[in-house]
Parts: sequence; structure tokens; C-alpha cells
Amino acid sequence: MFPWLDSYTAYALVFLRLMAGLVFIDSGYNDLKSPGARSTSLELPKGLLVFLGVAELLGGIAVIIGFLTQLASIGLMLIMLGALQKKIFVWKTGFWGKDGRGWSYELTLISMLLVILATDGGSWVLLR
Repeated sequence: MFPWLDSYTAYALVFLRLMAGLVFIDSGYNDLKSPGARSTSLELPKGLLVFLGVAELLGGIAVIIGFLTQLASIGLMLIMLGALQKKIFVWKTGFWGKDGRGWSYELTLISMLLVILATDGGSWVLLR
């Protein structure tokens, strides 16, 4: 319908990578900043939480700079699938959840990562 927008695809994909990456960098940083408190609130062992924090931090950086973007997207999607499993089956949280803490957030991030995976992050990447 708007073919003139095709020339902006590369910009849109960089913006998508930037936004998705920032979410994971922030989450990973928060996990590593106070792993004891976070592991208690998320009901996860501290060692697993530290591993997930490092994976989110590095995965977010990789997505932003375009370094092995598809592998980073797959890894981050697996983390989000784990979060979905916990929220749906363990905590029994609804889609919107109480106080906006449902699993719509994880599903949105998986959707973003799926676009990044399918497009290999666009044309402006560091290493495919």
C-alpha cells in the first residue's frame, strides 16, 4: 500500500533490535545487580538467575550490534519461553495479569525476536 516505506526497512529493523536489546540488557543487569533478591522473587536458584542475567545481558548486546543476531534471538526466545512457562503454568497468571504482570510482555518480546530471527536483523549487522 505504501511502497515508498520499503526504503526505511533497514532503519526499522535497527530500531527493533535496539528496543529489544535494551529490554534484555536492562533485565540482565537487574538480575546481576541483586541476584539474591531477584532469585527469591522469581523463585529460581541464585546460580540459574546469574546465568540467565549474563545470557540476557550478552544476548541483548549481540542483538543491538548485530553480532550473530539469529543465534542471540533464539537464545533470548528460549529464555522468554521459560518465563512464559513459569507465568502460565506455575504462577497461573492471565494474559494481562494482575497489575500488568501477565504474560503479554513475554509474548511481545518473542514476537519482536521472531522478526529479528526471520530477517537476520536486517542489512546493518556486524556479523551474520
